[in-house]
Amino acid sequence: MKTPVDSVHALADGLGAIRKQYRVPASFPPDVLTAANIAAAKQPKDHADRTALPFVTLDPASSTDLDQAFHIEAAGTDLILHYAIADVGWFVTDGDPLDREAWQRGTTQYLPDGRAGLYPPVLSEAATSLLPDGPRPAVIFSVRVDPAGAVALEGAERALIRSVAKLAYDTVTDEELPGGFQDLSRRIQSAEAARGASRVDPPEQEVTSDGNGGYRLAFRPMLPSETRNAALSLATNLAIADVLLAHRTGLFRTLPGPDEGDVVRLRHTARAFGLDWPAALSLTEYERGLDPCDAAQAAFMLAIRRAGGGAAYVPWREGETPWHAAMAATYAHATAPLRRLADRYVIRATLAIANGQPVPAEVEDAFQRLPKVMARADQLGGQIDRAVVDLAEAVMLQGREGEHFQAVVTDIDQRGARIQLEHAPVVARVDAQAVVPGDRIEVELVSATPAQRTVSFRRLA
Repeated sequence: MKTPVDSVHALADGLGAIRKQYRVPASFPPDVLTAANIAAAKQPKDHADRTALPFVTLDPASSTDLDQAFHIEAAGTDLILHYAIADVGWFVTDGDPLDREAWQRGTTQYLPDGRAGLYPPVLSEAATSLLPDGPRPAVIFSVRVDPAGAVALEGAERALIRSVAKLAYDTVTDEELPGGFQDLSRRIQSAEAARGASRVDPPEQEVTSDGNGGYRLAFRPMLPSETRNAALSLATNLAIADVLLAHRTGLFRTLPGPDEGDVVRLRHTARAFGLDWPAALSLTEYERGLDPCDAAQAAFMLAIRRAGGGAAYVPWREGETPWHAAMAATYAHATAPLRRLADRYVIRATLAIANGQPVPAEVEDAFQRLPKVMARADQLGGQIDRAVVDLAEAVMLQGREGEHFQAVVTDIDQRGARIQLEHAPVVARVDAQAVVPGDRIEVELVSATPAQRTVSFRRLA
């Protein structure tokens, strides 16, 4: 479902206000730009030549900051995934202007009118990006995937690679993808099911450019090509996490799952949504069968996400096993160094271990400092995303005050009922008594104020 907004460019104006409020940097300091230009001119050395392997990338069509490229080969009944990651660590030196600025930013922040990158574009969209316009330095992680989907890191090396195709999620065909792509994705998904993982992505509100100077607000479920591609990154991150844990070092991504009380409440929520959740099925088993294109099931997927705690980064600690409930495994982030600062250090540690070297002391130190930096960046990104969606909702509904809308109650807390409009990608709150999740109610739009990024409804029935 897509709804056009911003016919008078109110959203475009509001994005400027969001950038100002959250201090989203418009560019980089002069010393950082100078350092980036110098780094981009470096000629790779000590990189193995792997340009004969036909790597490809798979991303949104408009992406130019390409972190990952892949090549797959058969090894008996196993598959070997060669996952090439942008070698940011080769261009950035500890303590240089690029490094200091990255520690201030933590992550790339994405807005509909452009990104605020972790690194300057001369690096993130050119010299380090795995674009198909020439050789690029990369770190290749070779991951063995057996028929049951078990993964193991076979090796890691710095290498020159050449991408032969920039493929896009919405247009890619099976014929364009490397042989074994679908099989590898299926194996990873099968392994997830076997270990009880619940990595199911609900549709999220998203504001995107319409290509004509305006923007659209939509609920967008993941495309099948995205889901399959995510399995490649997952396989690599799981294999790397296992290596780090075995060597008593690393930075891990953790996520607590819903507890028993949450599951009881979710069963009531599912019943209220009119969903059939058999008593014999666990939450994980039931969630895997949900359809994100169905409004009630999509709303329930969001309720599941809100039931658990938030994700976090934690360093290795003696006697603790870091756990990611949605993955049902120990998990690390290593495959997006152009977008996440932490990945650069996880890559460096894995490279060292895979080649029989000690993990550098500066990397071990970074693992202790990164959780606070990444938490701050993640929190800022969440605030920006919510502000953008709030603005888009207000712009879309402005001038429709007094109209009536059908809505579904998704959950209730001390601030009232959260509702999702049935025929527009809008999530809001309303003061409603004696309702339970899943109730369908009628509401009237009282106000929509883009300048404050607010909408207000009252319940009719």
